[in-house]
Amino acid sequence: MREFIVEADGGSRGNPGPAGYGAVVRDAATGQPLLETAEYLGIATNNVAEYRGLLAGLRAAHTLDPTARVHVRMDSKLVIEQMSGRWKIKHPAMKPLATQARAVFPADRVTYEWIPRAENKHADRLANEAMDAGARGEQWSATTSTAELEVADVEVRAGEPEAADLGAGAGTGGVEVSGAVGPAGPAGTEAKARTPGAAARGWSAAPDLGAPATLVLLRHGETPLTPQKRFSGSGGTNPPLSDIGREQAHRAAEALAARGTIETVLASPLARTRQTAEIVAARLNLDVHVEDGLRETDFGAWEGLTFGEVRDRYPDDLNTWLADPEARPTGGGESFAETAARIEATRDRLVTAHAGRTVLLVTHVTPIKTFVRLALGAPPQSLFRMELSAASLSAVAYYADGNASVRLFNDTSHLR
Repeated sequence: MREFIVEADGGSRGNPGPAGYGAVVRDAATGQPLLETAEYLGIATNNVAEYRGLLAGLRAAHTLDPTARVHVRMDSKLVIEQMSGRWKIKHPAMKPLATQARAVFPADRVTYEWIPRAENKHADRLANEAMDAGARGEQWSATTSTAELEVADVEVRAGEPEAADLGAGAGTGGVEVSGAVGPAGPAGTEAKARTPGAAARGWSAAPDLGAPATLVLLRHGETPLTPQKRFSGSGGTNPPLSDIGREQAHRAAEALAARGTIETVLASPLARTRQTAEIVAARLNLDVHVEDGLRETDFGAWEGLTFGEVRDRYPDDLNTWLADPEARPTGGGESFAETAARIEATRDRLVTAHAGRTVLLVTHVTPIKTFVRLALGAPPQSLFRMELSAASLSAVAYYADGNASVRLFNDTSHLR
């Protein structure tokens, strides 16, 4: 029985952006290239391009010998782990591609191996040639011999720098969580990003998983109620920013402009968040889009009161609320469990809609803490163990394999 090695890769210049894939089939005994394939895909994500490269490589091997055994080598940890069955495939764009790839050869005749990017230069170069052809309005074709292409593998392709992980919290006063939850990968490692963007700049990235959907969480600036630590939710009080709050918003805007990665600005419908968002968006030359799912919890009869005033007036209700996430504030407010369900639904929708992009969410204390809690898999009681300052920045990255990584929390360095 013949044995082949399939090396495949895919890339996207923008993620999503102009994308292409490349694959080469080798003789397993000699390493000799037998067949190449590449294609410009139009606009697609990095992960989709990698899966398309895998599928094309397997199909190319099948045309040579449908009875062969195949060993797939790729520098995409995501594709290798998912096709090996160790990671679940959750992204709707990848499930059908994985199904098609599994159908090319029987499962017992295909094995998978992750390799460093430096060992996958041939397929990487083919993918880039396909994208270059697409930029010229052409489709890729094998215009030189396989032997000539093999010689070119020793050359480093100009204009394709590998992205360095800059570390979201480096040099700031925020708390950076340096490792991902689950297999999303640690921070401080090389990110596979072919152009500067959300995965390559500002908020950090994990290796070989493609650009995540990064939600940057900005708490609104101070209002007249903030220094007094009064309950200020969505159930009655709707204070505007104070002069200090407006100054904080301007400072946050400058910090975000310096990072240069925000592509969309979404805000809670309440006055303080919309005002903060408008100041930031004006600096970034972006529009503000209102997202109702980002509103603060409704604190019912406690709106406008301090914690001490609530304890004096409604001691039993407060004690129950502190102990039970299903409990509502006095007067029919919103429980933390209800807030969490709303935030979870909002998160899922935004991550799907903004895959591979960096989005600024201007919101409130409870939603931001809930985003972080859900990302960490922490219990509801953890909400009472987080301090979140006015106009602070936090960030969570969401990867295509379903995992999340908290990249930054309560950064206030821009306010000093």
